[in-house]
Amino acid sequence: YTRTVVFTLRSYFVYRLQKLDEDGSSDEHHVKEKLKLVQDFLHVDAQDQLTSLEEKMKSSEISMEVYISKVKALLGKELPLENGVEQNGRANGFSNGSHDDETMGVQEEEEAVKSPTAAKGKGGRRSKSNSDTKKSPASSRVTRNSGKQPTIMSMFSRVCKRKSEDLNGEAVNGVSDVKNEDDIEESREEKRLKVEPDENTSVTFLFCFSFQTPPPKCPDCRQYLDDSDLKFFQGDPDNALDEPEMLTDERLSLFDSNEDGFESYEELPQHKITNFSVYDKRGHLCPFDAGLIEKNVELYFSCVVKPIYDDNPCLDGGVPAKKLGPINAWWITGFDGGEKALIGFTTAFADYILMHPSEEYAPIFALMQEKIYMSKIVVEFLQKNPDATYEDLLNKIETTVPPAGLNFNCFTEDTLLRHAQFVVEQVESYDEAGDSDEQPIIVTPCMRDLIKLAGVTLGKRRAARRQAIRHPTKIEKDSKGPTKATTTTLVYQIFDTFFSDQIEQNDKDGGAKRQRCGVCEVCQSPDCGKCVACKDMIKFGGSGKSKQACKQRRCPNLAVKEAEDDETIEEEDVPVEKSKKVSHAKRKKQTQCKLSWIGEPIQTEGKKQYYKKVSVNDEVLEVGDCVSVSSEDPSIPLYLARIASLWEDNNGKMFHAHWFLRGIHTVLGESSDPLELVIVDECEDMLLNYVQGKVDVMYKAPSNNWFMEGGMDVEIKVIEDDGKSFFYQFWYDTEFARFETPPKTSPTDENMFCGSCVRTKEREEQEVPRVSEPLDQKDEDNKALYASAFFKGKQFKVGDGVYLPPEAFNFGVKPASPQKRSHRKEDVDEDLYPEYYRKSSDYIKGSNLDAPEPFRVARIKEIFCHRRSNNKPDNSEVKLRLYKFYRPENTHKGVKASYHTDINQLYWSDEEVTVSMTEVLGRCQVEYAEDLNESIQEYSSGGPDRFYFLEAYNAKSKSFEDPPNHARSAVHKGKGKGKGKGKGKGKVAAQETQDSNVDQQAPKVAKYRTLDVFSGCGGLSEGFHQAGISETLWAIEMWEPAAQAFRLNNPGTTVFTEDCNVLLKLVMSGEKTNSLGQKLPQKGDVEMLCGGPPCQGFSGMNRFNSRTYSKFKNSLVVSYLSYCDYYRPKFFLLENVRNFVSFKKSMVLKLTLRCLVRMGYQCTFGVLQAGQYGVAQTRRRAIILAAAPGEKLPHYPEPLHVFAPRACSLSVVVDERKYVSNVTRGNGGIYRTITVRDTMSDLPEIRNGAAALEISYNGEPQSWFQRQIRGTQYQPILKDHICKDMSALVEGRMRHIPLAPGSDWRDLPNLEVRLKDGTMTKKLRYTHSDKKNGRSSTGSLRGVCTCAEGTPATRQTDTQRSLIPTDVDLSLWFQGRVLHPEQHRVVSVRECARSQGFPDTYRLFGNILDKHRQVGNAVPPPLSRAIGLEIKQCVLERMKEEQTSEIKLDMMEVSD
Repeated sequence: YTRTVVFTLRSYFVYRLQKLDEDGSSDEHHVKEKLKLVQDFLHVDAQDQLTSLEEKMKSSEISMEVYISKVKALLGKELPLENGVEQNGRANGFSNGSHDDETMGVQEEEEAVKSPTAAKGKGGRRSKSNSDTKKSPASSRVTRNSGKQPTIMSMFSRVCKRKSEDLNGEAVNGVSDVKNEDDIEESREEKRLKVEPDENTSVTFLFCFSFQTPPPKCPDCRQYLDDSDLKFFQGDPDNALDEPEMLTDERLSLFDSNEDGFESYEELPQHKITNFSVYDKRGHLCPFDAGLIEKNVELYFSCVVKPIYDDNPCLDGGVPAKKLGPINAWWITGFDGGEKALIGFTTAFADYILMHPSEEYAPIFALMQEKIYMSKIVVEFLQKNPDATYEDLLNKIETTVPPAGLNFNCFTEDTLLRHAQFVVEQVESYDEAGDSDEQPIIVTPCMRDLIKLAGVTLGKRRAARRQAIRHPTKIEKDSKGPTKATTTTLVYQIFDTFFSDQIEQNDKDGGAKRQRCGVCEVCQSPDCGKCVACKDMIKFGGSGKSKQACKQRRCPNLAVKEAEDDETIEEEDVPVEKSKKVSHAKRKKQTQCKLSWIGEPIQTEGKKQYYKKVSVNDEVLEVGDCVSVSSEDPSIPLYLARIASLWEDNNGKMFHAHWFLRGIHTVLGESSDPLELVIVDECEDMLLNYVQGKVDVMYKAPSNNWFMEGGMDVEIKVIEDDGKSFFYQFWYDTEFARFETPPKTSPTDENMFCGSCVRTKEREEQEVPRVSEPLDQKDEDNKALYASAFFKGKQFKVGDGVYLPPEAFNFGVKPASPQKRSHRKEDVDEDLYPEYYRKSSDYIKGSNLDAPEPFRVARIKEIFCHRRSNNKPDNSEVKLRLYKFYRPENTHKGVKASYHTDINQLYWSDEEVTVSMTEVLGRCQVEYAEDLNESIQEYSSGGPDRFYFLEAYNAKSKSFEDPPNHARSAVHKGKGKGKGKGKGKGKVAAQETQDSNVDQQAPKVAKYRTLDVFSGCGGLSEGFHQAGISETLWAIEMWEPAAQAFRLNNPGTTVFTEDCNVLLKLVMSGEKTNSLGQKLPQKGDVEMLCGGPPCQGFSGMNRFNSRTYSKFKNSLVVSYLSYCDYYRPKFFLLENVRNFVSFKKSMVLKLTLRCLVRMGYQCTFGVLQAGQYGVAQTRRRAIILAAAPGEKLPHYPEPLHVFAPRACSLSVVVDERKYVSNVTRGNGGIYRTITVRDTMSDLPEIRNGAAALEISYNGEPQSWFQRQIRGTQYQPILKDHICKDMSALVEGRMRHIPLAPGSDWRDLPNLEVRLKDGTMTKKLRYTHSDKKNGRSSTGSLRGVCTCAEGTPATRQTDTQRSLIPTDVDLSLWFQGRVLHPEQHRVVSVRECARSQGFPDTYRLFGNILDKHRQVGNAVPPPLSRAIGLEIKQCVLERMKEEQTSEIKLDMMEVSD
C-alpha cells in the first residue's frame, strides 16, 4: 500500500512540475511557483540555503537575477525531473533519479494497473497528443540525478508517515496557490486529503486517493482522455493555405482585379466556411460553445473558405485553409424572424460564417445547432410575447418545425431543459446587447420559470466578455398582446393618485439602491468604463448624479431574485393556528380641560347618573357626537370615537367610546383614503378629560341609483379635508379583514346604547349552549331533559345529526390503519444509486398520511343537564347523549372499505356516548336511505351536510345488520322512496305535511346573469353552474383554444375572443356590438362578474417607481376592476394564485380592495386550498369576494375534506398583521381526503404518446369520486385520455423510477441501458468534491461540476446520455413532470382534468399541450362550486329577511 501511495504522490508531483515547465511564464514566476510546491519537502541543508539566499536578496547583497539563477541551480540538484519527463511509451513511468527508483516506479505502475482500487495519475493514459514528441520539446530530453543524496521523489515514502499537523490537512503544501485553471479541479481534490497520525496512515492515504483521483482529462479541451467518443482532427489537405495567405486569394475577393482589396476593408472581412472542423492545439475535436474560448483556450479550425455571397455549401470554388485562428470570439445573429440563426467565428484577421461541418465534426456541431436554434426560438418568441407563460413557450417550441438541413426533426421540452443553461446565457447576451430602455427578457415570467425549473447559473459567462450576440434591429411586439388598459375614471384616479404620491416619495428618498449578490462573475468583474452609467461615474470623469450601476455589471441573480421575491411563499411545515382576537389597548393622553354637565341627569342607575350633554372647554358635546382622543405617541394619529353615553360616578365624569378605525389601520394600509374611517366592534369607558375636541363623521350611504352610476366621472375626494371632517361606509372585522354594510341595530335607549356592546354580547352568548323546551320526566331522574338547545346561533333538536372532533369518542373496533412506514431504504448501494442520499426526509409531497380523520358523526338521543342538590337543573353545562355512526373506514374492513362506498355513507350503531355540547362543531342530516322520498343521489346533491345509512354495524360481532326501528328518523320514517320501497306515511303525517309546506314556501334563487372575464376553458363558471347560482351569458377569453373549449361546454354563451380592454372601450363608448356583430352586455345586464386576471404584466417588477408603475396601471387587474366599476354587478369574484395577496408587499391586494371600497362594495379576501373541497391535489388560491350594497357579503366555504396539514397554511401576513379566512373548522372536514386512486384508478392503461382522442372506459367506476365525475348520463366513450410523447431518454428515466410512493429522480440507478431508439445511455461521471454533501459511504465523489465545490460552474456541455439527469439542476429536474403512480408515464389530459375536478363530459379543445394548459390554468370546479353555494346561501338569507320584513309590515297594517 505504501509503495502505491508513493507512486501516486510522485505521479502527482511530476505532473505539477511538468505543467509549470509548460506554462511559459517568466523565470521569476516559474521559480516562485516551484518553491511553493516543494519547499516543505526539501532537505534541511537545501532549506537553509534558500533562507540564506532570500535574506541576501532582501538586503540587496545579490540582485534578483542572481537569486533566481542560484535558486534554479539548487532546485536542479533537488529535482531530478526539472528539465523534462521521460516519454518511453509507459503510462506514469516517470524517472526518479536512480536506477532503483526507476525500477520501483515501473513495478508500482504494474501493481496499480492490476489493483482495481489503485489510483491513476493525471497522465495515466496515453493519447496521440501527449505522446507526440514534436509538440512537447521538453519531452525529448531526460535529466537524471546520479548523486547519492536522496531526491525529493525518493523521500515520498517518508511523507506518508508525517504527522497530519505537518501536512496541515493537505497532501501537498501550496497546491491551493497554483493558479493554472486547467489544474483547479486536481488541486481542490488534494486539499481535502487528511492523514491520521498512526501506523495505518499509508493505508488511509491510499483509500482517499483511490476514490478521489478523477479520470484523466485533456488540460486544454477538458474532455476525458479515456472517452471512446474523443475524436481527433484527421489533418489538412496538402493544398491548404495559412490564414493570411488564404485571405489574399483572388477567389475570395469582392473586387475584380483589385490586388489591394484586403487592405481596403475598414472592418474585418467576412467570409463563409464549409467542411469545417474545430480542434484544440492537441488535435482534439471539441465544441466551441463549452466556455473554452472564454477561458482563453486556443481553438483552431480548418475548412474550405468561400466568398460571403456564396450560399452553396459545396467545396467547389472554395479555398482550403488550415489552422485558422485561434478563435477570439464566436457569435450568433439572425434573431430577426429569419429561418436560421447564423453562427460565426472571429479571428485576428476575419469574421467567418459557418455553413456545413466536416463529416467528422458533424455530430458535435449538430448538438450545438440544436441549442442555437432553440435559443433563436426563445428570444424571438419572448421579444414578441413578454407576458407569455412557460406553457406558452413549450407550445411554441413543440409546434416549431426545424428548418431543412438540420439533422433533427422536432423540439421537445426535454430539448429545452437539456439546453437551458445555454439558452439562458444567450438571453443574457441578447439583453446586454439591447437598448437600455428595453425590458430585459431574462426577468419575464417565462424565463424565471425556466431558470427555476432547470437550476440555471446566471451570469456564468457574461464577465468573460468574449462571446457576443449581435443585436438586430428592434423586433416589433406581437399585436396579439393586451393593449393599454381601459379604465373607468374612478379606477384611474385611485391608481394615479396613489402612484404619484409614491413616486414623489421615492424620488425624495433617492430611490432604492441597486444591490448585488456579490458572488457571481458579473458582480466580481470591474466597471467597463464605456457604458452610459460608467461615463457618469466620478471616477470616469462624470458628474455622479445618476448613481446607476455599470450596465455590464447589472447582477442577473438579483434581477431574477427580486422578480421572484413577491412570488415565492414558502410552504409552512404546520398549519398556522387561527389567532385569537386581541384588542390592542390604546395608549391615550389626558388633557387639562374644563368639564361641566349641561342640563339635569336623564337617568340614574346605582351610583351612575346619565346625562345627554356636556361642555368640554366651552364646546358642547352630546350623546352621538364624535370626538378625537390624543395618543401618548405623537407620531400616532388622533383616535376617533362616537360618544355612546355620558355619566358621572365615583371615577369622575365619564363617557363610553365606540371606536372608529382609520383606513390606514385596516388591511388597506397606506392605500386607503386618509379621511375614511370604519366602524369596529371595539369600545371602552373613558374619562372625559381624554377628549381633545369634537369632529364630524358622516355616513356615506350608497345612492338609490348606485347600480347605474358605474363608469361615470366622479371626484375621488368624498369630502374636503379640513382637519375635523371624516366619513365612513363600512363596519370592519379586524380579524378577517371584512368590509360590510354597518349592521342595523335598533337602539333600546338612544342615550345609553352601544352597538359594539350589543354585538359583542350576542357573540359571547352564542358561544354558550342554552337549553329550551323542557320535557316531562320522572322525578327520580337526576337529570333534566330538553327537546332542543341553541349553540353558535343554531338550534339542535333530539334526533338531529351533529359533527364532533375525532377525539370526541372512539369506536369499538380498531381498524388496521395504514402504518407510517419509512420510504427511505437504509441499506442502499450508493455506487449504483449515487443520488439516493439526497432523500434526507421521509416526508412525501402530496402524501395524505398526516391528514387528520374526518369529523365524527352522531345522532342526538338526549339533551340534558344534571340536577343540583336542590333538584334544580344546572344549565351552565349542557350535555348530549349520542348514538355513534361508523364510517366505512371505522369498521373492521378498514380504509379499503371507504374507497368503494359513498363518502356520505354511514353505518348505524347502538353504541352511545355522552359529550359536552361545547364540543359540537355543527349540524348535519342523517337519514335511513329507505325512508327517503327521493333517490340517494338526489338527496345527496341537496347539500354537503347530508348523510345516509342502509345498515347497522355491530362492533362486537364485526357484522352488518338491518338497522333497528328506533334508528329511523321521526320525520322521514315510512316515506320509503330511497330504494323504491313505499312504506306509507306513518304516525307523523301532520308533521311531514307541515315541513313540506315550509319547503314550498322557501324562496327559489334565480340564476344570476354572469360575465366571466379571462374565462379560460370555464372552470370557474362550471362550478357556479353546478351550484345553481349563475348562468354565464358572456365570456371573454383571448386564447382561441380555451375560448373554443368554453363554447363547446356552454353553447348558449356569447364568447368574445378579443382583448378585454377593446371590448370595455366599445361598451363605454355606447356600442351595442363588436366588430364581429356579437351583442355586447350593457350596463345593468351583468349581475355577477367573475374572473382571474393574469399578473405577468407587473409581477416581475422589483419595485414601483416612475419608470415601471405604468405597467401596473395598465395591467389586466386594473382592467378587470374597471369592468366591475362600469357594470356594478351584485357579486364580484377575483381569483388568482395564492401569491396575489403578497405581490409588491401586498400592494396589489391593497389597491384592489381600495378600488372596491371606493365603489361602495362590501369586500374581503382569503386563501383557500382546493384539496379541501374535493380534488386530489394541493392548489392554494387567493379569492377576493365583493357584494353590492343591499346584498350580504358571502363567507368563505368551510372545508369539506380533510387534507394534509402542510398544504393548509392559509393565513396571510399584511403589514406585519396576520389575517385568516372565516373558516372555523381549520384543518378538519366532514369527508375523507380525495386521493389519486379515487381520481384515476378506473381509467384504462395507456402508454407515453397515447393519441386516441376517444376510447372505451373498459370498466365500471370503482369509487364515489369516479361515479360523480362520470356523471349521471351514461357515456361509454372516454375522451382525451392522451399524454405527451417523450424522448427515448426521458422515457427511459421514467421507466427506471420505481412506482413506490415518493419515488423520483433520486431513485435512478447509474447504469448503461439500451433505450427504445436503440441508443445506449452512459454512466454519469462524478469527478468533483461536493462542498455541502461530502462523500458517499464508499468514499466516492458526489459532484459532477465545479459548482458542487462552491465555485462558478465550469462544466462543459454534457454529451453523456445518462439515466441520472445532468443538464439541469438535479434537485429540480422532474419538477413539472407528474408521473402516474402505477404506470411508467406522465399523467394524461383526462387524468389532469379529473385532478382538477372537471367531469368526464367536459370537453377540451386543441392539441395536447393546449388541453394540458386549459386544465392547468383553470379554477377547480369543486372549489368554485363551494364558493357558489355560499353566495347562494347569502341570497337566500337576504330573501328570507325581506320576506320577514314584509310579513311584519303586513301585520302592522292589519293591527292599524
